[in-house]
Amino acid sequence: MLTDKNNGSSITADIQFLDASYHLHPFTNTGALNKKGARVITKGEGVYIWDSEGNKILDAMAGLWCVNMGYGRQELTDAATQQMTELPFYNTFFQTTHAPVAELAKEIASVTPGDLNHIFFANSGSEAIDTIIRMVRQYWAIKGKPYKSILISRENAYHGSTVGGTSLGGMSGMHKQGAPLLPNIERIRQPYWYGEAGDMSEEEFGIACAAALEEKILAVGPDNVAAFVGEPIQGAGGVIVPPANYWSEIQKICTKYDVLLAADEVICGFGRTGSWFGSETLGITPDIMSMAKGLSSGYLPIAAVAVGNRIANAFIEHDDDFNHGFTYSGHPVSAAVAIANIKLMKQENIVEYVANDIGPYLQKKLRDMLTDHPLVGHIEGVGLIAGIALVKNKETKELFPSDLDVGLICRDHCFDNGLIMRAVGSRMVLSPPLVISHAEVDELCEKARLCFDLTLKSVSE
Repeated sequence: MLTDKNNGSSITADIQFLDASYHLHPFTNTGALNKKGARVITKGEGVYIWDSEGNKILDAMAGLWCVNMGYGRQELTDAATQQMTELPFYNTFFQTTHAPVAELAKEIASVTPGDLNHIFFANSGSEAIDTIIRMVRQYWAIKGKPYKSILISRENAYHGSTVGGTSLGGMSGMHKQGAPLLPNIERIRQPYWYGEAGDMSEEEFGIACAAALEEKILAVGPDNVAAFVGEPIQGAGGVIVPPANYWSEIQKICTKYDVLLAADEVICGFGRTGSWFGSETLGITPDIMSMAKGLSSGYLPIAAVAVGNRIANAFIEHDDDFNHGFTYSGHPVSAAVAIANIKLMKQENIVEYVANDIGPYLQKKLRDMLTDHPLVGHIEGVGLIAGIALVKNKETKELFPSDLDVGLICRDHCFDNGLIMRAVGSRMVLSPPLVISHAEVDELCEKARLCFDLTLKSVSE
């Protein structure tokens, strides 16, 4: 650990000075942060992190949706150390490979659903999404239909922050920066039943939201649409769990119009929803699928795209290069850690633990302890991912005025009281490490209740 009680403040100030002088943070108002000073994290163990002031914090966001197996897993550290000693790097260009990347491709294929058995490696979820964009468009070009290039996604979807990911995503705040965006991207409404359904039942709303895809396909022309891309559960958009019938209707429409279905599993993948992938939990049969975060439990950067036979065979049979890839695609050290991570998940039956034990426990505990709180309008979630809508009026679903950022107020109270939850507008979201215990879930919910009380007091004042 970097500090102790006697010199923590000094070390904090030193690191904050360096950080403000040289470091530009992602998704941050840099000037405001530099005046305030960033929180300095020094240690992690299990589901907890510590800051440079010695504060112990329950990380209910698993880093950034990614530290699935918890902090301090020696098995993953050892895998990195051994591989770093044997082969710290070699590329997978120029008709070369190495054992870690080949073995990891097999390990991923052992847990992916359906025929998603061909793996293309990248380094982040954003790069994986860019790979999907290029791959589905090239697939249709190989099939003699280069005009079939439009991709359809959803409003409020997050698919990364590269130009490709930003263009495909549906977050207006991101669209305002770095324009122009990629052409041939269309979006439809999100399946947010609590916030946008009005008087419709969940089933009616699910059908209506899926019908929006068919309407968009017909509007732009079925012969022009390459793929529909969606997260099984929208994560960074606020943890939006679609109605139960939504994805089955989406699947039918994609099949009807010969549109590829791409699942963005960057957040939902690797056990988060109680299945290896959210597609299995939500009943989706994708043609292609992105993954990252939980692939290595965040210990090293790595991402992948799992490709089904339909697309893979077209590339295999096509006598030409696919001119796409990255220097660190399938980096041997990252791959070694990911192999160890998947094996560790299998050894400890983590997916089953989330599905049958800790996932149901978290979902019930959240509802038992928080549903009656005056701020809580609705709680939704599956497995170890949840979203909580904060409202001014529970009966009418009235939100707080936009100039009163209730989510950020709540987030700050959480940080100050030993809990990390993320604010997405007026929604609080959480995705703790998959190894969290019953006692730690109890602690999480007790701290959340306290922070909601403090938030209610703040907004009342």
